[in-house]
Amino acid sequence: MASATTLLETLGNLERDSFLSLLSNLIGESIHVQNNPPELIPQEDRVVKHVLNSLLPFSTTTGGGPLILNHVTYFPGRGNLIVEYPGTVPGKILSFVGCHMDVVTADPKDWDFDPFSLSIDGDKLRGRGTTDCLGHVALVTELMRKLGETKPDLKSTVVAVFIANEESGVVTGVGIDALVQHGLLNKLKEGPMFWIDVADKQPCIGTAGMIAWKLHVTGKPFHSGLTDKAINPLELAMDAIKEIQLQFYRDFPPHPREQVYGFPIPSTMKPTQWSYPGGGINQIPGECTISGDFRLTPFYDMKDAMKKLQEYVDDINDNIQKLESRGPVSKYVLLDEKLRGRLTLTFDEVLPGVACDLNSRGFHVLCKATEEVVGHVKPFSVTGSLPLIRELQDEGFDVQSCGYGLMETYHAKNEYCLFTDMSQGYQVLGSIIAQLEN
Repeated sequence: MASATTLLETLGNLERDSFLSLLSNLIGESIHVQNNPPELIPQEDRVVKHVLNSLLPFSTTTGGGPLILNHVTYFPGRGNLIVEYPGTVPGKILSFVGCHMDVVTADPKDWDFDPFSLSIDGDKLRGRGTTDCLGHVALVTELMRKLGETKPDLKSTVVAVFIANEESGVVTGVGIDALVQHGLLNKLKEGPMFWIDVADKQPCIGTAGMIAWKLHVTGKPFHSGLTDKAINPLELAMDAIKEIQLQFYRDFPPHPREQVYGFPIPSTMKPTQWSYPGGGINQIPGECTISGDFRLTPFYDMKDAMKKLQEYVDDINDNIQKLESRGPVSKYVLLDEKLRGRLTLTFDEVLPGVACDLNSRGFHVLCKATEEVVGHVKPFSVTGSLPLIRELQDEGFDVQSCGYGLMETYHAKNEYCLFTDMSQGYQVLGSIIAQLEN
């Protein structure tokens, strides 16, 4: 069996010309893999085609090589690709997953360069998908290509899974959720799984859950000069949201484990959007809607939080006459007319949070590899949300996450990554394989 040192020498460094050639092809497809249904449905097979062109010469099917390729499609044009480099010890396995082949949208008018073609500015590799996540698709493809080309004698089976449909949860049964449902990834539960779609070259060990909510507020419209005859839904919404927030922060205070995981802020609940029917400046509207989200660190239960929010709203509705109002004639109950203001709460998108297993062998080898290659290791957590990882944990996968793009350019205009970062990422992934051989 190859020693760790020999294996790392065999894998070498990320080959710039090969990586950039592949990445250029992938970014050239980014206009076709924007994910914003129903207007834009990505065609991930356009990316699969280029990955296959790189790997087929080293495959069991056409090249006489060791790589086993499985192109799995559940919707036309929207394929996933599972790539396996077989090891010699049954059940000894590691996997790199999460490299998704869809991207968020980009408007060329807002960019300083063409988002849908790769441009190079020194160390910067620019274009939609360079950080999230076509840069990682190219990176892991190059790693698997190198394994197929050099054929090192490994005990561990190394698997890469390139997935469709990460950027939108509107459509299901297309990507990794379908692969899990059909049992195609079951054997990956036997070893550590590394989700390669984060940024900044450090292990990301925690994310917050996110629940989007809407609070529809019903009042009574009237002329603003006769305020006593109206129930102002704008005022009711503001007072209700304040009361709901106060109760939320009492029930979901900073959790002790947030410090262990390095979360920068605790759970939050806040409004982010406001809408109402419109009308004249002298007209109190009859209704309005406030939308927002709450971000819950993974040490709290999402269903419990949703239940609590509904209880807050129900309590306000039942005791709306006790809610503090604004001014001598602002009121939320009109006794003479037997009218009461009313709140209606609904929930939209739900993304559960993630807390990676800090006792996992996968976590320790990721940290060691990062320290060796990058020069330091500082695992971090974010109160943003990542889809799919928690679902994999719940299915029994030991998932760790890392990535080599730039957090500041995620989903941003003028997206770019750095070649030096991707090069270090290649070395980190090689070190993970070498360590897990022991």
